[in-house]
Amino acid sequence: MSKSNRFALYVLMFNMFIAMSGIGLIIPIMPAYLDTFGVAGQALGFLIAMFAFAQFLFSPLAGDLSDKFGRKYLIIVGLIIFGLSQLMFGAASELWILFLARFFSGVGSAFIVPPMMAFVADITTEEERGKGLGLLGASMSLGFMIGPAIGGFLAEVSIHFPFYVATAAALIAATISMVVLPKTKPTVVKTDLIVKRENIIKQMKRSTKTPYFVMLIVVLVFSFGLANFQATIALYVDKKYGFTPGEIAALITVGGFVGVIVQTFVINKLFNRFGEIKVILVNLLVSALAMISVLFVDGFWPILIVSSVFFTAASLLRPAVNTLISKQAGNEQGFAAGMNNAYMSLGNMIGPALAGILFDINMSFPYMAGTLILVICFFIASISYKKSTVVIPL
Repeated sequence: MSKSNRFALYVLMFNMFIAMSGIGLIIPIMPAYLDTFGVAGQALGFLIAMFAFAQFLFSPLAGDLSDKFGRKYLIIVGLIIFGLSQLMFGAASELWILFLARFFSGVGSAFIVPPMMAFVADITTEEERGKGLGLLGASMSLGFMIGPAIGGFLAEVSIHFPFYVATAAALIAATISMVVLPKTKPTVVKTDLIVKRENIIKQMKRSTKTPYFVMLIVVLVFSFGLANFQATIALYVDKKYGFTPGEIAALITVGGFVGVIVQTFVINKLFNRFGEIKVILVNLLVSALAMISVLFVDGFWPILIVSSVFFTAASLLRPAVNTLISKQAGNEQGFAAGMNNAYMSLGNMIGPALAGILFDINMSFPYMAGTLILVICFFIASISYKKSTVVIPL
């Protein structure tokens, strides 16, 4: 990778970190913030769903537009939308404004993530792509991990202050991107552009005919499993063991930190030695085993170990699937990245909703259901791999 491309990758990593930390920093202050509007848990659930819904709607569009106009401008627009939506959220005086702001945050995120993934594909060779997407994934995980801590610290100034800082950071990232990011405009045949103007339903249907459709299903499933786990683990350890907020935060933070380390220093070696598909298959089983193990361990340290194993497996799955999809996408990198994010958003919508329903019936049900779905996905991916004619390094 040339020095200019390496620098561009660092800028993309910074942008991803800014976006993801902006999403995460509102987590610790949301209960208190929503109290000022006289609402609580149900509103929070709908706000989470609103963000994922906007991502689902706009991710394919963002990917297609980045194929047509280039990645740089979509990333800049996404950062501006995201930053202004944070300002709107922090300055809201009515509940409906919160929902509108969260929707635009999802739109901004949709305009950031798929073009960034496609950008990495533009500036890397196939051999470098796994490492590049792994570094991008590491910055995503780091943002999610550090965001809540930043939000809690900034809230000491005022409950609105974290939103204003997130706005400033996103706009600064947009300015840096405008100045230093190179332009990339991949060559895409006109027939592809005609097809890509279809609506989201037709695009989802079209995605079923792509060579990477099974990998999109894997994206949906592990996003579902990750969202399922994240949505219920705090409730589970609180209800069953009486964990303190600090202990619950440690479960999320330590797992996220291990995932960042693995994505940064280990993942490319795994890809080179075993290939992406084997990494995917192994970590589907590992994540399933970790999820069901939550029900059979007791105490803080055993649960911390199990949750860290789960988050580490998830951190390996994401760049492995992203890399495999990118390799099979050809000159449709933007479309593939957009559909990738759309399927991820579906999982992020369905996971917490279904997990919450199952948790109210029985605390064990979300983990049993998540394990079953991950195992089924393993068999689907395994069978598809055996039938595939795509040459994948082993």
